[in-house]
Amino acid sequence: MNVAASLNRKNGKNGSNVSEPVWVRVLLTSVALGFIALFLLLPLGAVFVQALEKGWDAYLAALKEPDTLSAIRLTVITAALCVPVNLLFGIIAAWGIAKFSFPGKSLLITLIDLPFSVSPVVSGLIYVLIFGLQGCLGPWLQAHDIKIIFAIPGIVLATIFVTFPFVARELIPLMESQGRDEEEAALTLGAGGLQTFFRVTFPNIKWGILYGVILCNARAMGEFGAVSVVSGHVRGATNTIPLQVEILYNEYSYAAAFAVASLLALLALVTLAVKTVAEWKIHQTLATPGSER
Repeated sequence: MNVAASLNRKNGKNGSNVSEPVWVRVLLTSVALGFIALFLLLPLGAVFVQALEKGWDAYLAALKEPDTLSAIRLTVITAALCVPVNLLFGIIAAWGIAKFSFPGKSLLITLIDLPFSVSPVVSGLIYVLIFGLQGCLGPWLQAHDIKIIFAIPGIVLATIFVTFPFVARELIPLMESQGRDEEEAALTLGAGGLQTFFRVTFPNIKWGILYGVILCNARAMGEFGAVSVVSGHVRGATNTIPLQVEILYNEYSYAAAFAVASLLALLALVTLAVKTVAEWKIHQTLATPGSER
């Protein structure tokens, strides 16, 4: 008590919290805001400025170019295939890890985190080694006229690999924090497994699911490294939006490259907005359990 009183007297206020001087707080805040403006807002703004440099007509013309439309279509198809697969896997994995104890649980969590520690380029090369012409399954695939590498299936597989942790890693801590009491009570009252999930578990994790899906979709649409290795860069066939941006930039079509890149920038802004809402909803759900029902 004497030590606390002595500290309070030194700060000039009884019972007040120790605080940094105003100039320190202003300096730190200014440095943080300056860093964000220099390395985030300035490049993002430059993308839109360069994209619209030649006017709206040139901007729309760049987006309507056949190769660009093909890249947009392939990107949407890839995301539409990858996100549901990762959503299903994420829910199942999170349910098993958070609600049950079993041998190999730690290994499963480690494997889920594997794409975070492996370079996307390396993951693309792995698929080439497995499904490529000189790979393990290459001769068999060629004999049966099945094409995976330098085709859409290879792009989808590589994208699934780099994006499958997002939903699971968002749901695992959320489910663990909520415990198993509500599910056990529902089962005791005679509810089945699916009924328990949709009536008890899902209302508590729906915003976490949305959060994971948004991040997974953004990564799927913006993935470059793994897709670049397995795509073959075939114009109008295996180029996604990031690859199309690279091709246009290398051909010195800067306005068109930035126009296509602006689509990914818009996706990032939408992702950020939805992510913010989902985070707020998750914290609200954790603060007041059962309020979302």
